[in-house]
Amino acid sequence: MYRCAKCGESNRAISNIGLQCDKCGSRIFVKERPNIRKVLKSD
Repeated sequence: MYRCAKCGESNRAISNIGLQCDKCGSRIFVKERPNIRKVLKSD
């Protein structure tokens, strides 16, 4: 899932050619990552 950096519209299908937001026309996208906290165990 990718989010437009300008308007925040979510886009699911991204192709390598012709990246463009359907809502605002921006070509900058941010990959949405889950907000998960990772805990590492030390020895």
